[in-house]
Amino acid sequence: MKVFGSLAVAALVAAVAAAIALAGTESGRAKVEVRQTPLGRILVGARGNTLYDFPPDGRGPSTCYGACAALWPPLLTTGKPIAGPGARPSLLGTARRKDGKLEVTYNRHPLYYFVSDRRPGQTTGQGLDQFGGPWWVLSPAGREIHHA
Repeated sequence: MKVFGSLAVAALVAAVAAAIALAGTESGRAKVEVRQTPLGRILVGARGNTLYDFPPDGRGPSTCYGACAALWPPLLTTGKPIAGPGARPSLLGTARRKDGKLEVTYNRHPLYYFVSDRRPGQTTGQGLDQFGGPWWVLSPAGREIHHA
């Protein structure tokens, strides 16, 4: 049991570190841009890491907390997010999480990273069914891309 607890703590620490490292620009304002991948043009964070949509969120506040947020860290910001190359400023927004932090939205979809995407452009979370639904990348138009 101690081993399982230690692994869970290590996974949580790694996820939090990844979320902080990937969160956005130095000013604390998250940046969303577009990158060409084998799935087509998709949304990525400031360092090129893929951003995902979680359909159970709908177009409302996030439903991903606890273990879900440990594996799928939300893209957080301290202010108005920045639209990088290819992203539409009019589709960027924020939603307040239960803990009071601001999560970046795109076309009203809360955005998340996946901890297994370690390099820019990786899309290992595409189509995974976890925590009550599948996870999808988003196009620059703010639509889910449903192919692998």
